Amino acid sequence: MTSFLLVITLLLILAYGAFSWHFIGHWRGVGILPRHPRREHMLLGFLLLLHAMAVMGPLREGALLSLGVGRALSVLVWLMLLIYWTCGFFYRVEGLQLFMMPLAVVTLVFSLVFPGQHLLGDLSNPALLMHILVSMLAYSLLAIGALVAVLMLALDKALHDKRWMSLVRQLPPLLSLETMMFQVLGVGFLLLTASLLSGVVFSEEVFGKPVAWSHKIVFSIIAWGLFGALLLGRKFYGWRGKLAVRWTLIGFVALMFAYIGSKVVLELVLHR
Repeated sequence: MTSFLLVITLLLILAYGAFSWHFIGHWRGVGILPRHPRREHMLLGFLLLLHAMAVMGPLREGALLSLGVGRALSVLVWLMLLIYWTCGFFYRVEGLQLFMMPLAVVTLVFSLVFPGQHLLGDLSNPALLMHILVSMLAYSLLAIGALVAVLMLALDKALHDKRWMSLVRQLPPLLSLETMMFQVLGVGFLLLTASLLSGVVFSEEVFGKPVAWSHKIVFSIIAWGLFGALLLGRKFYGWRGKLAVRWTLIGFVALMFAYIGSKVVLELVLHR
């Protein structure tokens, strides 16, 4: 990482840290600066441009695509923030920033400490780039769905505890959060399906070798099955509430074992 990108990354850590302090302070009822949602939205858009430079700049090493565990997490969280920022034009997405701003700080710090050197393949291969893009979008959307599920649990608890009323006033209604969660999961599931199909059917073209069963593929299929079952249960049996939240979180854990878990073990434990 060049000194220029290092400075941008450090500035982003400070900016997201300030955002975290701002939002968490208002959630706890001790915020110092007043809330200005439009200004916050505009500022976040500017930070996302800098964030794109910070995470995309180091990805290329010669003619190869380098996506180690730290960089992968940074790209994933940047995509999550971009989706969150875009949804802010159409939906009330209050509450998600309580999780996403601190998450951005953590992943940027992690990317500095553990950038990783996992070379994926030739940048000139459009099939590889499309597979990676679809996969990262799928993971980002399903991760947002998992965050909304956690937010639903927090709101459900807050509705039964007067000490949390400041949180209730800041969040959308529970039914709105549930609707948002299923919409996000639906699109994420379609992209995950496309990612699995492209990885299996075009494995030799994408990765240069035939598909081989591994824990990554097994956990990905398990996650795909869990999310698919949840969406079918919602459509035909009206699954909702805590049942839907549990299925969402279990599916997301399986998905993280498939990708992030394998990268952590290979790069940080086995140093491969």
